[in-house]
Amino acid sequence: MEAQPLLRVQGLTMKFGGLLANHDVSFDIHPGEIVGLIGPNGAGKTTLFSCVSGFLRPTSGSVIFNGEDITGLKPYEICQRGIVRTFQITQPLYEMTVLENVMAGTYCRFRRPKDARSEALSVLKLTGLWDKRDRMGSELTIPDRKRLEIARALGTQPKLLMLDETMAGLTPTEIQQAVDLIRNIRAQGITLLIIEHVMEAIMPVADRIVVLDAGRLIAEGAPKDIAHDPKVIEAYLGEKRYVRRKKHQSQL
Repeated sequence: MEAQPLLRVQGLTMKFGGLLANHDVSFDIHPGEIVGLIGPNGAGKTTLFSCVSGFLRPTSGSVIFNGEDITGLKPYEICQRGIVRTFQITQPLYEMTVLENVMAGTYCRFRRPKDARSEALSVLKLTGLWDKRDRMGSELTIPDRKRLEIARALGTQPKLLMLDETMAGLTPTEIQQAVDLIRNIRAQGITLLIIEHVMEAIMPVADRIVVLDAGRLIAEGAPKDIAHDPKVIEAYLGEKRYVRRKKHQSQL
């Protein structure tokens, strides 16, 4: 008997007036998976994130998490159930220390400051920010702000962590460090759904890839299959460049 998915997105559609941002998107995520969500700019990836995490209420369709219909719940209600997301643009609390930033997340689970602090310190060790715990949020570099965004999300003790382009703008060394962190997070028993444009980073670490184009799901499968899927290649290159690429390959 197949295990119940941790997350089930069913027929999700999101409209903004006449703009169709997501159209009838359906996919499952199982416990312990790392799933990549990719697609060209404007494909609807972040809108989908917002619908799953409660920042937007989908026009139609449903989001089932751990067997419960959470469609339309508020972000804090969804966070309490175990889903948390990061954002493309990092938003540290500039006038608070790194430790206090993470405690803003751990207070979602712990009422006592002592317990919230203890959990935050554990998260800082996991994310490599332990040595910077007393620095102000305003003092961090871009890579460390991205780590802090992840750390604050981890402080809520999620079952499903949703990362929105956490590797954008990083150097190759920093990208490898981010990939190592993702693997370490999964080793803690946390499932991950990751929007990413850095293909050389997401392809080796993901178990499955879900591809959106113009708001529609056009492909889903193992990274090696997605990398050679004609629909995916065309979505990224455009039809004319895809035809030229196929013609060039046939002449080799």
